[in-house]
Amino acid sequence: MRFALYQPDIAQNTGTILRLAACMGVGVDVIAPTGFDMTDRALRRAGLDYLAHVELTRHASLADFLAAQRCDGSRLVLLTTRAEMLYTSFAFQASDWLLLGRESAGVPESVHWASSARVRIPMRAGLRSLNVAVAAAMVLGEALRQTRGFPL
Repeated sequence: MRFALYQPDIAQNTGTILRLAACMGVGVDVIAPTGFDMTDRALRRAGLDYLAHVELTRHASLADFLAAQRCDGSRLVLLTTRAEMLYTSFAFQASDWLLLGRESAGVPESVHWASSARVRIPMRAGLRSLNVAVAAAMVLGEALRQTRGFPL
């Protein structure tokens, strides 16, 4: 299981997701450009001492990321408020890549169609969205539960 972060805007959210990934043993792919300095040095300076414990891959563009993901042969599962299927009704696979959009804008329409599946977290009407790191934790927890992928 992997996270894929599409052009993240907020360093603190990315740091939280990287820490989550390190603790749960999942990889993270970051698709540039980011809204902050994404170098190892900058991340360490920001206090991300978990960086050594996460498999982090950086992609210069969406095209580079999609080429790598397709070579892997796994599914790309987009977390989006626009999905019909609830994440709790989706059958996750251990090889899935969980794609999270930009905090400010989500993902473009082309990314929706490049995804194998789209899932959403049910929320009260009239509210826009959850924090991206909170959404990541909720969906990863369900995916790991279904696939028995929690670390021992």
